Amino acid sequence: MTSEVSQVSLSELPMDNWMAHLPSALWETPLCYMAIPGSHNAMTYCLDRNDRSPVDPTQPDMLQKLDKYMKPIIRPFVYKWAIAQESSIREQLDSGVRYCDLRIAHRPNDSSNDLYFYHGVYTTITVEMVLKEIREWMDVHPKEVVILSFSHFLGLNQELHTLLVSTIKSVFDSKLCPKMECVTLRKLWSQSHQVIVSYEHNIANCHRELWFHIPYWWANKCKAEALIEEFERRKQNGRPGGFFVTGINLTEDLKYICSHPTESLKDMVMSAYPTLLSWVKQQKPGSNIGSLNIIAGDFVTESWFIPTVIALNENLLKRTILPEP
Repeated sequence: MTSEVSQVSLSELPMDNWMAHLPSALWETPLCYMAIPGSHNAMTYCLDRNDRSPVDPTQPDMLQKLDKYMKPIIRPFVYKWAIAQESSIREQLDSGVRYCDLRIAHRPNDSSNDLYFYHGVYTTITVEMVLKEIREWMDVHPKEVVILSFSHFLGLNQELHTLLVSTIKSVFDSKLCPKMECVTLRKLWSQSHQVIVSYEHNIANCHRELWFHIPYWWANKCKAEALIEEFERRKQNGRPGGFFVTGINLTEDLKYICSHPTESLKDMVMSAYPTLLSWVKQQKPGSNIGSLNIIAGDFVTESWFIPTVIALNENLLKRTILPEP
């Protein structure tokens, strides 16, 4: 058995269908104990670059004023530091992403009920369009399971929440997995469920199809070494009971931006990836103290991030197949 395990390299699975190709020994493993690659700020590839979008109201007052009166100068800086993914949602899924961080907003002074995503500015694509695109992708990949985390909800009232929940149910229909204690691939496949929706609002209490918000470990650091130190500290206190996300996304502050005027978030992230990925390779999924589950990052299709995370499940495979010493 040992030789069989050693020959398995999960990083070499077809990324668009990696769950379907996992060894059967992992089909009974709860998804919250597996290593799952995720996309932080998944929709920032389609931020409105035509300057029609206002800066979102969560930004500092000074930035909003500067943007209003000095837009041609300020906007390039906003875009450089707001875009966290450059690949489309379909490309991210094809590359192996199975968790998407979706930040929802209703644009100010918009008389329609259209909802968008945002990060600094708003997207050009509506939430409904993206959900339909994900549904189409799922239809072609019937054994892949995607976790969608809806959060932030900038400018949404109760009516818009109700409308969004209705849209989610309408688009995904029977593919929605209702709240349950233990979710495994075998169980999901047997019931043709493909999407788990995490919803950071108390309306989730009223709908069995909406899971409660999945905790997101965010280090709020602009250096890889500081981020790693923060997560090592958190790991000592143990992991949450169910799904949770470790976000290896770096966070720039005003001081960093001012001291790196020619750089962008992408420059910052890509230079840190070698250090971050060497740390990720040392991590283990599972139920133990210090185990990780979903790992989310920026520019996830442009490094070895996704195969590196998927390969962590080899630790579970060895534990599952090999007898205890």
